[in-house]
Amino acid sequence: MPFLDKLQLWADERPDDTAVVVGGKRLSWADLRDAATLRLGETAPTAVLAEPNSLDFVVDYTAAVAGERCCAVLDPLWPQAMIDEVTQRIGQTGPAAGRNPGAGDELTDGHPDSTFLIGLTSGTTSVPKAFTRSRRSWQVSFDASIEFFGLAPEDKTLAPGPLAASLNLYALSECLYAGAAFHTMETFDVGDAHAAISYDGVTRLVLVPTMLRLLSERGLTGGVDASGVRSIICAGSKLDARTLEAARRWAPNAAIFEYYGASELSFVSGTRLNAGEPLDAGGTGIGKPFPGVELRITDDDGVERPEGADGNICVCSGMVSNGYLWGDDGQALRCFDGWYTVGDQGYVDSGVLHILGRRSDMIITSGRNVYPHEVELALASVPGVSAAVAAGMPDEVRGQKVVAAIVPAYGSVTATQVKTGLDGLLAREKRPQRYFTLSELPVTDRGKVSRQLLLDWIENNDPRAKPLA
Repeated sequence: MPFLDKLQLWADERPDDTAVVVGGKRLSWADLRDAATLRLGETAPTAVLAEPNSLDFVVDYTAAVAGERCCAVLDPLWPQAMIDEVTQRIGQTGPAAGRNPGAGDELTDGHPDSTFLIGLTSGTTSVPKAFTRSRRSWQVSFDASIEFFGLAPEDKTLAPGPLAASLNLYALSECLYAGAAFHTMETFDVGDAHAAISYDGVTRLVLVPTMLRLLSERGLTGGVDASGVRSIICAGSKLDARTLEAARRWAPNAAIFEYYGASELSFVSGTRLNAGEPLDAGGTGIGKPFPGVELRITDDDGVERPEGADGNICVCSGMVSNGYLWGDDGQALRCFDGWYTVGDQGYVDSGVLHILGRRSDMIITSGRNVYPHEVELALASVPGVSAAVAAGMPDEVRGQKVVAAIVPAYGSVTATQVKTGLDGLLAREKRPQRYFTLSELPVTDRGKVSRQLLLDWIENNDPRAKPLA
């Protein structure tokens, strides 16, 4: 793993400084190095971790990527049967299968081209796809993200989500590489996160938009001081106007970063809103190419599309994964002569990448292509709407129909008000056929909005999604 040689350096230079804090429990750089070194003797060539956030997890993970070892991090909330099946597959097909368990008992980085991580797509209904990453790919990613986000050794990063999620696992690894303290919690709790920000001197947040909204709005209500936060890094979905405005008021000195990427591709594009800059929420733009990334839009044959035309978002960079260990259907990660895509659709305008959404999420209604992302951004701009989720439902006449659910910003809002508010924001053929009001956003345990969960609520008449009159 690219951070182990760096960990040895920080442990020698700053042995007593804080490296990691989980739920108020601390490990110094020397503590982490020594504990991981001791753990090496009991760590398999391919380790499978399915653990909640803890200092033990950090130590296990650090040992599991030493030398030529390889690690897979599974969500501990998955059904046990799925964890068992994934573990069995990794044991049979993993990059280190059959290696001598005692080989490489030093806490050092392996060869840059060797595989250190087995990544898994999220999911609870079927066995997720598994892809692999080389040590070099994350070292290149670290150098690029540290430059783009301005991470410094004196920073204290709080990533309050589960370490099984790639966003947070990467943030931990990035901080260990950069020599910056990393903070997280055993489970996400708004009060505990506020306490860390107030009392531990957190300067940097890494989180998904739903968590940022909770921390910002409740922080404003409770008078939690976030003036010491200098940067906020968000990914997973586009920041909506309400979240962005609340975050700016709560953490007025923070630069707010938003980036687009994919587990198989790493970083693709990003944008930075400096403290004090005018807010510009809404729209599909999500910045220019990340450092070290070349970007182009292609058709399904890999032919480059002209500027402004939509198609497959393709990247060429040293951060791309090696491909799939299993589950490759030929569509999830494709390569066109060195240009890689996961099927996300978008276009480039004046150098800025605009995201339309996953091809698999696309709704085909009466022969027209509609991306839920476009509908959601338009709805979130309507007065009285705090957030929105859109999806496609089967329809005998149209093939699919667009349905949308909103979270009111205040009081109540009517379907007529929402429809009127979409005038000039969304083409008529892309407008929802049915509207619902939500008591809460349909989110996964990792804090990401789930369109499938919305459809489940609608189909099952769940009280959290009621028809909007």
